Amino acid sequence: MTSPTSGPTRQSWVPLIVLATGVSMVVIDATIVNVAVPAIIADLGLGATDVEWVNSIYSLMFAALLIPFGQAGDRYGRRRLFALGVAVFLVASVLAAMSGSGPVLIGVRAVQGVGAAMAVPMTLAIINRVYVGRQRVIAFAVWGSIIGGMAAAGPLAGGWLVTEYGWRAAFWVNLPIGALLLLGSLRVPESRDGHATGGDLAGLVLAVLGTTGVVFALIEGQKYGWFEPRRTADLFGLRFESVSPVPFAFGVGVLALVALIVRERRRERAGLPVLVDLTLFELPSFRYGSMTAVIVALGEFGMILVLPLFLQSALGYTAFRAGLVIAALALGTFLAGGLVPPLSKTLSPRSIVRIGLALEAAGAAGIGLSLAPDMGAWRPVPWLLLYGAGIGFATAQLTGVLMADVPARLSGGASALQSTVRQLGAALGVAILGGVLVSGLGSAVERGLSDRPQQVRTGVARAVEESAGAAIPALRDPAIHAAAVVAAAEATRRVTFITALALLAGVGITLLLPRTPVVRDESPEQVAAGGPDTGGREPDM
Repeated sequence: MTSPTSGPTRQSWVPLIVLATGVSMVVIDATIVNVAVPAIIADLGLGATDVEWVNSIYSLMFAALLIPFGQAGDRYGRRRLFALGVAVFLVASVLAAMSGSGPVLIGVRAVQGVGAAMAVPMTLAIINRVYVGRQRVIAFAVWGSIIGGMAAAGPLAGGWLVTEYGWRAAFWVNLPIGALLLLGSLRVPESRDGHATGGDLAGLVLAVLGTTGVVFALIEGQKYGWFEPRRTADLFGLRFESVSPVPFAFGVGVLALVALIVRERRRERAGLPVLVDLTLFELPSFRYGSMTAVIVALGEFGMILVLPLFLQSALGYTAFRAGLVIAALALGTFLAGGLVPPLSKTLSPRSIVRIGLALEAAGAAGIGLSLAPDMGAWRPVPWLLLYGAGIGFATAQLTGVLMADVPARLSGGASALQSTVRQLGAALGVAILGGVLVSGLGSAVERGLSDRPQQVRTGVARAVEESAGAAIPALRDPAIHAAAVVAAAEATRRVTFITALALLAGVGITLLLPRTPVVRDESPEQVAAGGPDTGGREPDM
């Protein structure tokens, strides 16, 4: 057990610097690899299936293991698991940089996902355990801004690294960062739940199976088809030709999660140790905060998916140039995150979250209105700044709202649940907004080529739709190419408007958030006892 810091000293911020750097390494690595995929294909000669699994296996392992590792951190030590996660991630990054074949790269990407699942939930758990009062506001603001901003900064960093040094640099860059993190982790206080008991193996299996099935379905649904198969799938030695694996995976995942909930409720009533403390969702701040987090992640990751596709495929930008444009989102996120601590002196957490979501909605709508086949590179930048500012406000304070009433002894499990919810939101963003983009591309191309023979319309629409727009640069006929670019602008615009509507729904959910302030007069003894002071309410907007 450790006592939280009681005063704002230089030493007290060292743990935050270490933890924020750890989150940055994990978040930015995922988006860097997205940019590196074309170079990986050219170097290793990967097939379509291998390419898909380079990214998918990482997301699956990360999402599936967050909850088990969250509990493990509470039981065995949060700093210990953070350092172990960084070490695993570091070793996997080195092996990825040295990979000479697709199967090896896929395997080490899976190991990277394991390391990320160990480290990320521990960062928030340690912050919640170590910092109190005004320091906690600042710490949550930094953590939230890092999560939002680094996801947007990744394409820029990836474009530069891949262009200048090759795709392997996207993994080698983690070596010095990881080594410094391991040294820095020695300055992070250790903490654990002294009341933690034995584990729940069956619950662990259900949690892994459930999250894997649902996340796989959301990520791969557009590719393999939800009902009718779009392509043959070879998964774990099984070949799906006449049926899609997606509804099967989704059904198994949902059933496993339902079984997990039933099992955990029974074990809780019997006084047995549980894997997931479902009583967390009885806290209004955690319940409605989680719902809001899903919408924030859905909008953010959906936008980060579709905008680079439009800029690169339709407008012909390089990965680096597209990254420069998207970097405006990251800039807005970091600037807004810095404004959160002073704003929190006069506004309640849920008010700041609500303002952030409203700014995101306005930014998303503005981005959509700015999209055009002949637009200049900087036309959407002001709206991206506004959208990023919304993320900075919403994510920074939403983290504090989620964790505000969580007992410190449950920090690891609560942080893991928060990260899992965010992953599900990101997967929903890819599934829903990606699906809207793809279907919109096909129908818009068909309309734009109404004067062409049906065979031509169908062929072009299918090529553009199945590639999510990546086939547009290869269209040689100027008229067909122009029609496809117009279709891409129309489909992307539709995605941004749907994102804006979803974010407005999130504003409505914030009305259900409690007014419990993040800034509380907690004493070290209260935090060490494992429960925050939830008394005291601030005036709300």
